[in-house]
Amino acid sequence: MKNLFSRGNFTRIVLPILLVIALALIGYFSFKSPTKTLLSAEQAKTKSEEFINNFLLQGGNKATIKEVSEEYGLYKLTVDLTSSMVESYLTKDGKLFFPQALDVAKVSNTTNSTTTTDNTAAPVVTVTKKSKKPIVELFVMSYCPYGTQIEKGILPVIKALGNKITFELKFCSYAMHGEKELAENLLQYCIQKEQPDKLSAYLDCFLVDSQSASCLTKANVNKSKVTNCVAATDKQYKVTENFKNKVGYQGSFPGFDVSKADNTKYNVGGSPTLVINGEEISSGRDSASLLKTICSAFNDQPKECQTVLSSASPAPGFGTETEAASGDSGCGQ
Repeated sequence: MKNLFSRGNFTRIVLPILLVIALALIGYFSFKSPTKTLLSAEQAKTKSEEFINNFLLQGGNKATIKEVSEEYGLYKLTVDLTSSMVESYLTKDGKLFFPQALDVAKVSNTTNSTTTTDNTAAPVVTVTKKSKKPIVELFVMSYCPYGTQIEKGILPVIKALGNKITFELKFCSYAMHGEKELAENLLQYCIQKEQPDKLSAYLDCFLVDSQSASCLTKANVNKSKVTNCVAATDKQYKVTENFKNKVGYQGSFPGFDVSKADNTKYNVGGSPTLVINGEEISSGRDSASLLKTICSAFNDQPKECQTVLSSASPAPGFGTETEAASGDSGCGQ
């Protein structure tokens, strides 16, 4: 069962269908059950927490209800999902739960705006802090579908610009995708540390089907060096130890302290977070947009900035598919 409480699933797929069905059901049950038993606010809180944690969340994650109020004849719930707050609703009889609501006016305005600009090229996001050799830092969670999305988009840019930029792959200070993500974060960190020239080749492979073992071989990574680095880094930052002992968790998510100082420095909220010359940037995730954005950080743009790259946005997750447009969804934001 997929985690329905992820931002991407709710917004793009689940929400529109759920809301239409939910509103119809509200009217039906209100008409059919005029004498139904109503829950108190405390009962609504308990019932909602149990429902979310037992049926909607996976991997040991845990949600809590921070606040219960009344709105539109329903209980409005402020749900703490560790990395973000979600407003959900429950009918007062506890029969129907709505993961999230859409503001009709805001959605209408956004849709109208998008419709009128569909044929206009998206504006290029520019970096205000210029330098001779831009420093590009990308914070991800290795199994976050939106982190993998931007990685697929930025790899051709890194290859095109080469040593004209300083690129560093970094990791968020918590992992939302279990122990496998902690292990993969360590692996990628150590490939970059021990054999930085192999990182792009490894990611080119890993981002297709997430097969770490075969990708190490395909990228010709020195496995002995990387294995020793992983063991030493794991010990230094107590990644596995803290995971098993539930130390340093951020809510229900295990911590990953390898890049913690930089997470704090830039106030990184989730995956992906792109920082160029110390400035957080929200760029499109296709290669063409990322190239233009990164090149805007140069004092004087090199000829490599004229490289023609794909404007098709990689689809979130693993694989080689593309989608119509780059989104701004993320893990934990």
